[in-house]
Amino acid sequence: MKIKSLKEQRFQIILTVLMVVLMLLVVYPVWFSIINSLENAQEISRSGYSLFFPHQLSFDSWKAVLNNPDIVNAFLITLSRTIIVTILQTLFTAMFAYGFSRNNLVGKRFYTTLGFISMYLNGGVIAYFILFNAFHIYNTYWVYIIPCLFGGFYNVIIFNANFKAIPDSLYESAKIDGASEYKIFFSIVIPLSKPVISALGIFTAVGTWNDYTQTLYYTKSSNLQTLSYYTLSITKSSESAAKLGENMNTAATSILTTMAKSASNYKTIELSCMVLSAIPLIVLYPFAQKFFEKGVMVGSVKG
Repeated sequence: MKIKSLKEQRFQIILTVLMVVLMLLVVYPVWFSIINSLENAQEISRSGYSLFFPHQLSFDSWKAVLNNPDIVNAFLITLSRTIIVTILQTLFTAMFAYGFSRNNLVGKRFYTTLGFISMYLNGGVIAYFILFNAFHIYNTYWVYIIPCLFGGFYNVIIFNANFKAIPDSLYESAKIDGASEYKIFFSIVIPLSKPVISALGIFTAVGTWNDYTQTLYYTKSSNLQTLSYYTLSITKSSESAAKLGENMNTAATSILTTMAKSASNYKTIELSCMVLSAIPLIVLYPFAQKFFEKGVMVGSVKG
């Protein structure tokens, strides 16, 4: 688009500068984590963190992460959980929203009231704990799946806006041809709703991948730890080691040095876990970006 006036040129320059600064603010933390995960732990204890490039390249932290069966298991738990929850939650929420979008739905006002109440009121951790115990899914893999099958009424509202934009003539034509509601949903509604499905799918995947509260509250087995929870545990261990080292007296110099090195090792492993947990989402986003931009605008324009 050709810029004509001087005012537009100045605005374009300012906008470009702001976007570059914003991009650097977003990208640099990732770069910082990558270079320091490749830094030698002893070098970090001596000189501190690297700002742009590692002073002494080392793959020790990555070897420790990839060779640790607990971290690998946590990664697999998180990956499988994210895939299953994203697919099932998006599907079940879309099916509910499809029924909710039909004008002939019996009890629609009741479902609407119940849905809006659920957006603002929550049973809390204790209520969920009692419920999961009653269903015998506490401290099992199913605690990651079953409670997450429905994406919440907010997602229903977004789906509903998209489904209502589909012409009623398509539904009527399909019904005249003898199509069932399931046939209409999977053959007409789903193909026409790829943008909103992709957008909400990304939100669901990111939220599920980064969630650690399910592990913290509703599991106790080390075999059910997610990658986010494991990274949090390493972070807390690193902080504990650093604080213990700070509280040492001057007579325990050798122990203090050992604790400092231990904290540095924890830090590099922590950064490696953080990078490992970010890689799948960074790889996923470019493939869904073309649908994501369209999907986030669904319902924003009423026409």
